Amino acid sequence: MHFISETLYTYCAAHSDAEEALLREVTRQTHLQTLKPRMLSGTLQGQFLSFISALVQPRYILEIGTFTGYSALCLAKGLASDGILITLDNNPETSMLAQSFFNQSSYQKKIQLIQGEALQLIPALPDNIDLLFLDADKKNYAAYYDLVFDKLKPGGLILADNVLWSGKVLDLSAHQDKDTLTMQAFNEKIANDMRVEKLMLPLRDGITLIRKK
Repeated sequence: MHFISETLYTYCAAHSDAEEALLREVTRQTHLQTLKPRMLSGTLQGQFLSFISALVQPRYILEIGTFTGYSALCLAKGLASDGILITLDNNPETSMLAQSFFNQSSYQKKIQLIQGEALQLIPALPDNIDLLFLDADKKNYAAYYDLVFDKLKPGGLILADNVLWSGKVLDLSAHQDKDTLTMQAFNEKIANDMRVEKLMLPLRDGITLIRKK
């Protein structure tokens, strides 16, 4: 899902850093082995995640929603030398595929994949999160946000994916399904949270940058 033409998207991707070989293989195998390959972050968003991570140089990244590992590999590129990325997912099949790619990467020892329900796992995780990438089941976005917030360092970043939900949030009169209403409620929650600075971008399916004050 893009909110710009495919031609313009391709142009932007062509004038950005090239996708690494392992990420191309993640994309290929995801299309071959999964039912919803559109859940991949994709080239341009992946480069964006890497760029933000490199700017922050986080020691501790938390990702909620691993899928096949593309976004985790992109985020790991910016980790500090002693940094770690913890990624949570409850799908054993895609988690196995993601772990196989982590094992092939130079970040193998920096990425820890924990399989299970994030709502149960988050309370036991360490504090002092520098960067959170939120890309899991939409119905629990607000709950994940609330659980993680106190664990996030002042100045820490949250990147929330899929906030435009294929553009459905623009016309609630035509889209009354539960997921659309949930995403709209999450967007309003963030917009009205004075504890953070926020910037919503129309990149891919929409991504909001949230900075804790």
